[in-house]
Amino acid sequence: MADFIPITTPLRGFKGHGEYVMAVVVFPDKRRMVTASDDKTLRLWDLKTGVMLKTMEQHRNEVWRLAVSQDGQLIASGDTGGEFIVWHGETGESLTQSIKAHTSYIYSLDFSPDGSVLATGSWDKTMKLWNTETWQQQEDSIECASASAVRCVRYSPSGKLLAVATFDNIKIYNATTRERIASFKGHTSINLSVAWTPDGSRLLTGGNESDPTIREWDALTWQQVGDPWTGHSDYISAIAVNPAGTLVASASPGHDNHVRLWRLSDRRTIAIFQDFSFPTCLTFSADGKHVLSGGQDKMISEWAVPQCIHPKILVITTARIACMHGDLSTAEEILTQDINANNNHTSYAHRSFVMARQNDWDHALQDAIKSINIQPSLIGYISKGIALCGTGHILDARAAFDVASMYTDQDPQTIHFMLLIKVIALFNADQHDEANLLLKELTAGPKADTLAYRVVQAYLCVQLGLQALGGACYDEAADHLTAAINSGAFSSKFVHEIYEDLAVLFGWDLKSLWQKALQKRCHALLRAGKLQDAVKSYQYMMDNIDETAKINYLEWSNAFTEECIALCLTNGGAALSAGNYDTAIDLYSVVIHLTSPSDAVFANRSTANLGKMLWMEALLDAQKVIQLNPSSYIGYKLKHAAFHGAQRYDEAIAAFQTMLSKLENSPHTETRKLREQYLSPSEADLVIQKVIDAQLDDAPMRVLDTTNGLLCDQEAQIRTFKMSIEYGELVSSTITHHDIQMKRIEEVVMAYFQYAMLSHRWEGKEPLLQDIQGKVIYKLNPVGGITKLQSFCRVARDLGYRWAWSDTCCIDRSNNVELQESVNSMFVWYHHSALTVVYLSDVPPWSTPGALAKSAWNTRGWTVQEFLAPKVILFYQRNWTPYLNDRSPNHKDSVMVMQELEDATGIDRRAVVAFRPGMRDARKKLQWASTRTTTLQEDIAYSLSGVFGIRLRVDYGEKKQNALGRLVQEIIAQSGDITALDWVGKSSEFNSCLPADITSYEAPPCELPSLSEDEIQRSVSLLQGVVALQSASKLYQTLDYLSAPRFTHRRLYLPCIVFPVTEATRRKCRNQDTYTYQLKADGLHDLQITTADKFIQFSPARPPPAWQTILLVRPWSRDLLELHEPADDTRSVDSWSVFESPLHSPPAAQNELVYSDSHSRALRLIVHLGQPFGAFLLARQRDGEFKRIASDRDIIAQVKNMTSVDNMMDIRTLEIL
Repeated sequence: MADFIPITTPLRGFKGHGEYVMAVVVFPDKRRMVTASDDKTLRLWDLKTGVMLKTMEQHRNEVWRLAVSQDGQLIASGDTGGEFIVWHGETGESLTQSIKAHTSYIYSLDFSPDGSVLATGSWDKTMKLWNTETWQQQEDSIECASASAVRCVRYSPSGKLLAVATFDNIKIYNATTRERIASFKGHTSINLSVAWTPDGSRLLTGGNESDPTIREWDALTWQQVGDPWTGHSDYISAIAVNPAGTLVASASPGHDNHVRLWRLSDRRTIAIFQDFSFPTCLTFSADGKHVLSGGQDKMISEWAVPQCIHPKILVITTARIACMHGDLSTAEEILTQDINANNNHTSYAHRSFVMARQNDWDHALQDAIKSINIQPSLIGYISKGIALCGTGHILDARAAFDVASMYTDQDPQTIHFMLLIKVIALFNADQHDEANLLLKELTAGPKADTLAYRVVQAYLCVQLGLQALGGACYDEAADHLTAAINSGAFSSKFVHEIYEDLAVLFGWDLKSLWQKALQKRCHALLRAGKLQDAVKSYQYMMDNIDETAKINYLEWSNAFTEECIALCLTNGGAALSAGNYDTAIDLYSVVIHLTSPSDAVFANRSTANLGKMLWMEALLDAQKVIQLNPSSYIGYKLKHAAFHGAQRYDEAIAAFQTMLSKLENSPHTETRKLREQYLSPSEADLVIQKVIDAQLDDAPMRVLDTTNGLLCDQEAQIRTFKMSIEYGELVSSTITHHDIQMKRIEEVVMAYFQYAMLSHRWEGKEPLLQDIQGKVIYKLNPVGGITKLQSFCRVARDLGYRWAWSDTCCIDRSNNVELQESVNSMFVWYHHSALTVVYLSDVPPWSTPGALAKSAWNTRGWTVQEFLAPKVILFYQRNWTPYLNDRSPNHKDSVMVMQELEDATGIDRRAVVAFRPGMRDARKKLQWASTRTTTLQEDIAYSLSGVFGIRLRVDYGEKKQNALGRLVQEIIAQSGDITALDWVGKSSEFNSCLPADITSYEAPPCELPSLSEDEIQRSVSLLQGVVALQSASKLYQTLDYLSAPRFTHRRLYLPCIVFPVTEATRRKCRNQDTYTYQLKADGLHDLQITTADKFIQFSPARPPPAWQTILLVRPWSRDLLELHEPADDTRSVDSWSVFESPLHSPPAAQNELVYSDSHSRALRLIVHLGQPFGAFLLARQRDGEFKRIASDRDIIAQVKNMTSVDNMMDIRTLEIL
C-alpha cells in the first residue's frame, strides 16, 4: 500500500473573485457555498452547477473570514478593518451595517451551534462575543485579553466549549459560564488554526513555519494525544475535519503550497492535493466526498477524496451486505454457492465468519481449516482464531492469531485491526482479563487507532455491565455501562462507516448496543438505590435517542418513570423533612420533568427552594401552585415567603393579605381556623406603632437625618421608618405569628431609631433650629458651628447611625414647653443614645495623654451629665479623629481614657462607666459639679437634675440661688438625705440651710473619726449599769419615730437634737467682715466659730432678748440607728424597724430576748451620739422661725458626757427659713 496518493488536478474551479480567496464555507443544505476575498466581496455559489448566484458588496476592506450558522440562515463576514457584517443566508442581503468590533484585522469568526452567539477574534489581541438578536456585545462576554493576536476561535460541536488560539497558547472556555477551564502552550512557536472532531472528543491545532505540525489534544484531559502529525514544510493556515470524523484536511501555503489529507485514526497522510495556488482556506463538502480550497489563484478548487482509503480486510460484497443486515442464512447461502462454484479460500473464510455468527463453531472451524488448506491467508487464520475461541480452545486460538500476523504485510493498520478482532474473540470466550490487557497495550502504542479502541472498549464495558446486572451487582453494572457511554464511541458517525467489519464479524449493532447501555444503566442505578443518578441517566437517554427509539422504549419508559416518580415523591418528602433541600429540589424537579404534577409537588419544591434561599425559584413554583389551585391559600403563603426572602416586602404583604382572604373564605372549617395563627398587616402595624411610641418616649423630639442632612421631628422619623425596608421586613415577618414576637419588634425598632448625641462646648455662633430647618446641612456654608455640625453628622453616619442630635439646633428655644421638656429629658436622651460623640475642639490631633484633662470641655456644667449618662462614648479631637487615635468602639471601655477623665473630674472611673442616676451620694455628686460653670447661671442646677433623677421646672431669670435651692430642696424632700446640708460658705436666699453657690460644695465633707466595732463594744460595756435602761430606750424610741427632713415652701423642717447655747462671747477678728464667737451650750464642750453674721452677745448673767434663741443642733440621721436599711434612693416608712412598747405583753419566753436586744441597740446609739459631730448654728428670728448662721468652716461639736442622756433628750423638728 502506498504511503499516500498524490493528486494534481482538481475536479473543477469556481472562478469570479478578483483577488486572493481568503475564506470558504459550505452551507448545511449541501447545495451552496459562500466565499470571501481580498477584493472586498462575498460570493454565493451553486455547488451542483458551479454557477455564482450573488455578489455581496458592502465591505470597505479586504474580507478574510466567514462563518455560517448551523441552520444556514446567517452569514457573518469579517474584514481587515476590524468590522463585520451579517447577511441573510438565503438571499445574501445584508442584515446589518458594518459593525466596528475590533481595532485591527478580524482573524476568525464562528457561530455557536444554537446560533445565539457570534464569536470574533482579532489581531488586536481580543476575542468578543455578540448577541445575534441585538448584535450588541454581550455583557458577560469573554474579553480574552492576550499578549498576542487571536488567530482562531471555534465552538465545540456541542456548544459547551469554546477554543481560542492565540500566538502564545490555546485557551478553552466554558461557553455558558465564560469560565476558562484550560490553557496550554500548544505549538512550540505560534498557534494558527484549530478544529474540533465531530464528536467533540479531540481538538486539532496547527502551527507556523517553526512548527508546521498538527497536534491532537484530548478534550477531557487536555493532554496531547500521540506524536505531532508531520508532513507540512510551512505554516498551516487552515484545518478541516470531514463530517464522519474520519479524515482531516490541512492547507499550507508558502514553500509547502499543498493541501494534505490525513486519516484521523492513525494520523497518517493518505493523499496530497498539489494546489500550487498558495492555499489559504479549505473545507469539506457536506457529504465529505470533496475538499474545497482557495488561495492566490482567485478561485476555489474542488478536489475528490480518494475512494477505498479505508481498505476492508473482509470484503464480502453481497454476502457482506446480508451480514450487515443480520440476514445470516442468505449470507451463508450466497457463500455456499460461491464455494460450490469456485472453491476458493476467501469464500470458506467468509462462510466461517457467518457460521461463527450463528454460534455453529464446529462448522466455522471446518470452513476456516479448509480456507487455510486451500491457501494460507490473513482472513483464513483470523476465521480459525475466532472459531477456536468459540470452541473453547484458547491456546490454539492464540496460535492462529499469531500466524495471522504473518500475513499482514507489516501494515500497522491491518495489524492493529487484526489484534482488535483477537481482543473481541478472547473476550467472547470469557477471557476478560486477557482481552482487556491486550486492548490496553494496543491503546498505549505509538500509532494507536484510538477511535477503534474506544469502540471495542465500549463494547467490552457493555458486555461486562450486562453480566454484572444479571448477577445483581448493580453498582458494578452501572460503572461498566457508564464507562461505555462516556467513552464517546457511540456518538461518532464513523462507527458504521469505518468499523463495519466488526458488525460483519460479530454481528454488532452498535446503535442498539448504545440504546441498551443507556436503558440498562437506568435500571442498574435504580436498583442500586441511586435514584437521582437513575433519573439523570434516563433524561440523558431520552435526550440522545431518536424518535423511533423512543417509540420502541415507550412501554419501558412509562413503567420506569412511574416507579421513579413514586420513589422521588417519597424520598423528596423525607429529604424536605430532614432539611436536605438540594436533594428535595432535585427529586421534585424530576417529578415535574417526568409528569404533569399536582400543585403539592410545586409547593414542596417551592418550600425546598425557600430553604436554600433561592427566592426567585421559590416564587415561580408558588405561582405555579396558585395557577394549579387558585382557591388554596398555600400558594400565596409560599409567594409571601419568597417575596419576603427577596426583600420585596410590599409584594410579600400583598400576597399575605390574599392568603388571609383565602383562609377566611375557605369552605372548610379547619382551614378557616388557620386564620387564627396569623396577624393582619394592620394589626401588626398597631403593635409596631406601640413599640415605636415607647422607644421615642425616651428619645429627642427632633433629630438630624445623617443620610440626607435634614432636621426632622418624631412624626417624620416614623414616616421614614414606615417607608423603609426594615419596616417592610418587620411587618412581613410579624404577620406570620399569632403570638407577637415582641423581642424581635423591639430589636428592629431600637436598631432603626438608635441615635448619636453630641457633647461639646458652645463656641461663637452656633447654628440654631431656625438656621437649619428645611435645609440640607451638608450644603450649608461650612463656617463656625456649621462645620462642627456637618462633621458630627458625617461621623455619626459613617459609624452607622442614621439619627443624630445636637443641643444647638434640635431644640426650639422659642417654645418654653419644649425647652422645659428638653432640659428635663436630656439626661434620659443621653442615657438611651447608642453613642455620644464628645468633640474636644481645643485638643489638637497630635496631642498626647493628658490633653483631655486640660480641655475646656471639662469645665462646663452641662458636660457632667453628658459623660455620665451614655453607655457608649467616643472622644474626638479638633480634626475629628479619635482621641489618641483610640479607635475602640467605646472609650468607656478604655482604662487609659477613663483614668484620665477621673484625674480631671475627681469622679471614680468605675462610677463613670456604670453610672445610674439617683439620690445616693448626693453630697459627692454636688461636689462633682462644684468647679464647673455655665453660661446661664441657672443652668448649673438644671444640668444636674438628670444626674439626681428629678425634674425641675425651668425658669430662666430666677437666678442661680433659687435654681440651686430648688434642686437641693428636691433632693432632701425626695430622699431625706441631709448630706447636701454639709457645706461651708454663704447661705442662700432660698433657704439659710442651703449654700448660695455650687462652689460651697467644692471642699470635701468633714471626715470625722469613726469607732471600730471593738471600740463600740467596749464603750457599750462601760455604759452598762451606768446609763439607765429606761432613759436609753426612751431616747432610742424618740429618735426612731422622728419623721424625715422635708421642705415646704422654702422652709426646711429638720429633725435634730438641740443643744441651747447658754453663752456667746464675741472676740475681735482681723477680718473686719467676719466675727468670731466663743460658744457654750448645755451638754457640749465649748467651741469657737467664725461667721459673717453678727448677733448679740449673751451669758447667764446677761441673758439675750426674749425673742432671740441661739441653738447648736445635731441634724438627725437615721443611719445612727444601724437598722441596715435597703440602699434605695427613696425611703419608705414601712422599712423602718419599730421597738416593742413595754405596754405590750408578749409571751414570756420572748420578753427577755427583746429586752436584751433593745438595750444593746440603745446603748450603741448613745456611744455614737457621744462622738464628735457636724453641728448647725441656728438663730431664732423675731417671728419665731430659725435661720442657719453660716460659718467659714465646719462646726464640730461633741457632748461632754455621753452617760448624761438627759442632755440629749431635747429632740425637735425645727422650721428653718
